[in-house]
Amino acid sequence: MSDCEQFHHEVSWFLRPGESAAVGEAQPWTRGSIDGLPELSALLDSTTLTPVSIGGSAYELLAWGSPDDRRGWLYHPPHDVDGDSVPQIHKSFWKLCGGIVERFHEPATWWNNQNEVLTVDATRVRIADVLTDYAWLWEDDGLEVSINPDEYYAVAVEVNGNLTLAHRDDGRLLLFAPDHAFTDVTPLAGSPPYSLLTIDDVPDLTTWIEVCAAAWRHR
Repeated sequence: MSDCEQFHHEVSWFLRPGESAAVGEAQPWTRGSIDGLPELSALLDSTTLTPVSIGGSAYELLAWGSPDDRRGWLYHPPHDVDGDSVPQIHKSFWKLCGGIVERFHEPATWWNNQNEVLTVDATRVRIADVLTDYAWLWEDDGLEVSINPDEYYAVAVEVNGNLTLAHRDDGRLLLFAPDHAFTDVTPLAGSPPYSLLTIDDVPDLTTWIEVCAAAWRHR
């Protein structure tokens, strides 16, 4: 069974009724590594890349592992980083990979249940509007929203609407999670428990990517 066949078997809902996928030739990863992301780079170097077109949209499928234990990501092709207000590590990521939209045979990571991971579409979420809609979380405790939302952007969008945020300058990481059951998190100073959170031992975007890549690589 090819990587694409395994992906369609595991993620059968991705193709809408009547849609079909045009699959290109599988090939080894040749785009090289990303400075500052050794775990991700080692993972990428072990992958097979298959171009895929679905409904006129171009994707790439990355898969790795033994023939009876393949796993991987469906993601957008590399993205032109000019003009994007994101940390350099995210720009470096985009030069090789435009962001993940589906996964199969995934381990437990901070990328579970996410519709968007490191995609351009995630960055377009209007953080200020989201926090305004949920301002009552702070107001009920006599508080005010404790960050400037313009300084942050979304790096992941969870199925239930929770957001992972990164600071545009230094990549500092936050979760906005009014609906969560996480254990390894701490409310941000000045924020109620189910609002803005930090992830214990995962302070920034680089660490977040590396922790998740390591889990995928060593699953």
